[in-house]
Amino acid sequence: MNKKAILAGTVATLVLAGCGSSSSSSSSSSSSSSAAASAPAATTTAAASAPAAGATISAATVPGVGSVLVNDKGHTLYVFNPDQHAHVTCTGSCAAVWPPLMASSTKPTVSAPLKASLLGTDPDPSGGKVITYNGWPLYTYVGDAAAGTASGQAENLNGGVWYAITPAGVVVTKPAS
Repeated sequence: MNKKAILAGTVATLVLAGCGSSSSSSSSSSSSSSAAASAPAATTTAAASAPAAGATISAATVPGVGSVLVNDKGHTLYVFNPDQHAHVTCTGSCAAVWPPLMASSTKPTVSAPLKASLLGTDPDPSGGKVITYNGWPLYTYVGDAAAGTASGQAENLNGGVWYAITPAGVVVTKPAS
């Protein structure tokens, strides 16, 4: 799919999502336009950012990046460089493209070779808590249409660069091939 088609789909999705909202909040900024302009079409962002009830985080070998963290649907989990291994900075229109892996009341679990000691949460400025691994908040990417893909790897979108993370908690900074 070409970038113009992706941009058109993203703008249409964000406009429709905004039109259907009954929220009394009127916050908007010029950054949401630039974030939408640099992102692929979102198909189901609400489901992706919903709390992960008893989420299981595991490892999978993804072509181009190697063994990395994936969610319970097999989708690559990413970290956002501006989070600086410390706290959530991707909110609003950024989170529509890069939905955070939200924690629920049930503690998420990890499967081998991941380490439960590296699992945590961080407050999301938008509300709730985002699951972290080795201190990095975790996100999915709406551009990863299928499990086992890493379309967001080394992408410079929404104000920073996105990377997959290994089971050892090391950020994979090489581009996907």
